[in-house]
Amino acid sequence: MRIDILTLFPEMFLSPFNESIIGRARQNDLLQINTVNIRDFALDKHQQADDYPYGGGAGMVMKADVLIRAIKSVKDSNGRVVYLSPQGQRLDQKVVTRLAEEEHLILLCGHYEGIDERAMMFIDEEISIGDYILTGGELGAMVVVDAVARLVPGVLGDDDSARDESFAQDLLEYPQYTRPRCFEELEVPPVLLSGHHEEIRRWRKKLSLQRTLLKRPDLLMNRDYDPEERMLLEEILFVRKKDKGAKS
Repeated sequence: MRIDILTLFPEMFLSPFNESIIGRARQNDLLQINTVNIRDFALDKHQQADDYPYGGGAGMVMKADVLIRAIKSVKDSNGRVVYLSPQGQRLDQKVVTRLAEEEHLILLCGHYEGIDERAMMFIDEEISIGDYILTGGELGAMVVVDAVARLVPGVLGDDDSARDESFAQDLLEYPQYTRPRCFEELEVPPVLLSGHHEEIRRWRKKLSLQRTLLKRPDLLMNRDYDPEERMLLEEILFVRKKDKGAKS
């Protein structure tokens, strides 16, 4: 996968994309990430990429001519231009999965009061990472790259890791344990030591459902349950109802 990031502050991306999993993916040629300085496409000697808005108002607006030249410099027939914007679709795992299927992503980092509306004709979609205010789109671009990179084949080494994580199946992940087996009288659940793979799988799915019910019940509202999930959820609700009855 190739990802081009159009930004006013390319230095912000140096460390995050040279470390850990993404750094190794780049070294192994699984992922190509390029940062493009938007100011390089300004024609004046001061490399001005923003200006005052017509009609007045606070703040500055990123210039259409500069942005369009920057986009055209990296756009090809496979390129999908994504504008990191508070007006965009909320980023979730479904969006991440869809973006991971692209061959070439172009991420435009907004700044100031946004971009000149005339540049929007070169934008394929807008994405927001949440309903809060940041100083610019750079942190949002980092989040998108990190989330998408994990789904690129070979990046995690073990494709099961990405498939089993929280939100991958619209559920939170089950509890995890490692050595030591006993710590301060806290034991690893016996089922995980049983070696019975089917029982472990069922236990994990049940705990995943239970965690989601307790922490993010909104994820369960429109879920299309399979028969096993329905049975496990009934078991969870029965135990919760029984426990409440015992306490009353």
